[in-house]
Amino acid sequence: MSDDLQKALAGVRAEIDGIDAELLRLLNARARCAQKVGEIKAEHGEAGHIYRPEREAQVLRRLQESNPGPLPGENITFFFREVMSACLSLEEPLGISFLGPLGSFTGSAATKHFGHAARLLPQSSIDDVFREVESGHAHYAVVPVENSTEGAVGRTMDLLLGTQLKICGEVVLRIHQNLLSNESDLGKISKVYSHAQSLAQCHEWLNHNLPGIPRISVASNSLAAQMAADEPGVAAIAGVAAAERFKLPKLVENIEDEPNNTTRFLVLGKHDAGLSGRDKTSLVMSAPNRTGALHELLLPLSHAGVSMSRLESRPARNALWQYVFYVDIEGHRDEPAIKAALDELAGHAAYLKILGSYPAAVY
Repeated sequence: MSDDLQKALAGVRAEIDGIDAELLRLLNARARCAQKVGEIKAEHGEAGHIYRPEREAQVLRRLQESNPGPLPGENITFFFREVMSACLSLEEPLGISFLGPLGSFTGSAATKHFGHAARLLPQSSIDDVFREVESGHAHYAVVPVENSTEGAVGRTMDLLLGTQLKICGEVVLRIHQNLLSNESDLGKISKVYSHAQSLAQCHEWLNHNLPGIPRISVASNSLAAQMAADEPGVAAIAGVAAAERFKLPKLVENIEDEPNNTTRFLVLGKHDAGLSGRDKTSLVMSAPNRTGALHELLLPLSHAGVSMSRLESRPARNALWQYVFYVDIEGHRDEPAIKAALDELAGHAAYLKILGSYPAAVY
């Protein structure tokens, strides 16, 4: 290495060291400000919820909009989520219940939303995920609600109907499926383990690349990875988190049939969120059993100019051939137009439950 090159690099590296020192000072200054916020709230008897989803969403959007680059917005969001996560943990690490085990896609969604300083609490079923928050053993829950290729997650929707928990956030996660194995080539694979939904998402790839090889459905992708790590000649379909957790090489990456495969997750707590400026409201309702009843229910939303982003029907659990309708609309229930539309809707619906208003996902 020439002297000129060494001098040029030394100058840039010295500049980086100075920036790192300033970043360290600023990060700790931010942490002290976060502590002051908690102290001020406690002094005024308003400690309440230390996690404010609407405030977090506003901060992340502002940073994305003012980001001059070269770092992309997604990296900025990741970095500042981790900063906010670390600052929150100084007061109390958040306990997050999710559909486990560790290494699952839901675990990845929980970490994406709450950062690595949160305390992850894996559960064996969606019912248990809800129950942990309802009983006070966890602060928040993260549950899958719909996938872009496989549709709605019925158990989550059924539990939303009866729970007292509120939706206070959403996470959108690109799902990349990988074939994980200790084997070095496809010809040595004798069977494939994965969750049934992941097997379905990779159906055509498996038909083309591993025809005739048994596909065995297990409780989770993470469990599949664990089994593949222990058995010779076996592969698992799972995400990067499972690969890292069980130290399994990625034999083939991104084997999902649909390249835009995405899952939406809901964040649930004992409160919903305030206005963030870019919000959604979720609700569930039932219509009287007569012709045109559903059309009548949707009219208040149409008249108020409210945009509906999702309408899903599910069988009502307490009556044969009766249905409830899950609806997502754009806007917060405290906005005057939304509030008026919901008040009118309540007068027409046989049943109406507001599941929560919350910030739209920040990518």
